[in-house]
Amino acid sequence: MKKENIIDKVWNAHIVQQKQGHPAILAIDFCLVHEVTSAQAFDTLRERKLPVFDTKSLLATVDHSIPTRKNRHEIFDEMAKAQVQKLRDNTKEFNVPFYDMDSSHQGIVHVVGPELGMTQPGMTIVCGDSHTATHGAFGAIAFGIGTSTVGHVFASGCLLMNKPKTMQVEFTGEFQPGVTAKDAVMKLIANIGIGGANGHIIEYTGSAIESMSMEARMTLCNMSIECGAVAGLIAPDKATYDYLKGKKYAPTGDSWNKAIAYWESLKSDSDCCYDKTIIIDVSDLNPMVSWGTNPQQAIEINQTIPKNTDDMSKNALDYVKLSINQPIKDTKLDWAFVGSCTNGRIEDMRVTAAILKDKKIAEHITFYVVPGSEQVMAQADDEGLIDIINSSGAEFRMPGCSMCLGMNDDKVPAGSRCISSTNRNFVGRQGTGSITHLASPATVAASAIAGKIVSPIAYFNQAGEIA
Repeated sequence: MKKENIIDKVWNAHIVQQKQGHPAILAIDFCLVHEVTSAQAFDTLRERKLPVFDTKSLLATVDHSIPTRKNRHEIFDEMAKAQVQKLRDNTKEFNVPFYDMDSSHQGIVHVVGPELGMTQPGMTIVCGDSHTATHGAFGAIAFGIGTSTVGHVFASGCLLMNKPKTMQVEFTGEFQPGVTAKDAVMKLIANIGIGGANGHIIEYTGSAIESMSMEARMTLCNMSIECGAVAGLIAPDKATYDYLKGKKYAPTGDSWNKAIAYWESLKSDSDCCYDKTIIIDVSDLNPMVSWGTNPQQAIEINQTIPKNTDDMSKNALDYVKLSINQPIKDTKLDWAFVGSCTNGRIEDMRVTAAILKDKKIAEHITFYVVPGSEQVMAQADDEGLIDIINSSGAEFRMPGCSMCLGMNDDKVPAGSRCISSTNRNFVGRQGTGSITHLASPATVAASAIAGKIVSPIAYFNQAGEIA
């Protein structure tokens, strides 16, 4: 019997039809919907007089375009206002489940799906958003699709797709305190480049993965797309089941036991094959920080900007106003941001608050901390994290994508330099003319206090706790 990895198993279980030389008709279990990439998909249904194939397989919320200030219901940008209203109208017309602001479940799609228990092992999940790979942390094949394909999924519950290649990334060793999953995935991207996993689905394995929380795993899978991967996933285990148990849409009773039995079968067979394998030892890894204008251009915080002669690097250095051989540490900052589908979960709020507790951020720094969902916000409030963050001089805001991308009110001014827990540092990503340095929430918080890029390691004891 052929040995299969988890990617093979999940893929094969969802093939509706496969003709030689043609893409597979692949069944899609769940489709997440937000205001930016769904309008045309709903228009397709309307124009062709088609119903939604299965409304229970969809979930909509608002995240990209909404403001995160306190009076977020008043949307000043006319395009953003129209997008939000259009989603409200479309979900009502087609009877699609929708979590609006103040529903207690509104938030970034890739935060809301897992925290509600809708994201489960063995599923195929899509969304009109490239960072859908986040859901792979649960052992799902999850990937972003274009708006026209969203329409196909709405109407049929399927899409046409050629099977991607498979790739194993094994993270060995143990993280030193203050180094995180964000640093590990940034190291991977720096090593293999923004095209290093093109056409592949990555399975993350190894001792460093086994010790990660589910929220850390989501961070890791989230950035799979930044090295060109179609998706990234991690086989389900006890951490997965413990996270899901009791969630709003998770199985219960006998269904839970049956689900566990199936999920256990999804582990990759011993001696299975992958098209490519990469091993990274994280034992000596230091916090990572990006220096350029794509996620590949990143180094450990104790390193200097490398000497590259390619035009991409030269153009990046010109844009970010840094130089070859310059240390990234101590680079002066203007802004700081913790949030996004990469690092907007409760663990990220906790580590940020723990570092900021009884401290003040530098006077010249503007620091936004934005929860990924209303549930995260409520939990942060219950735990006293909001007061700690606000007392430091940072600003805890309402849920949304916020400063991850320049599609709402939260933008870094032109020429200003921001250290950010987000996933992309493209030219103008956080606002026209802005400069972005990607880093973990711990590095962002420590740097906001210092007013410049610094390592957070000094804040952690040997047990990995923040003193």
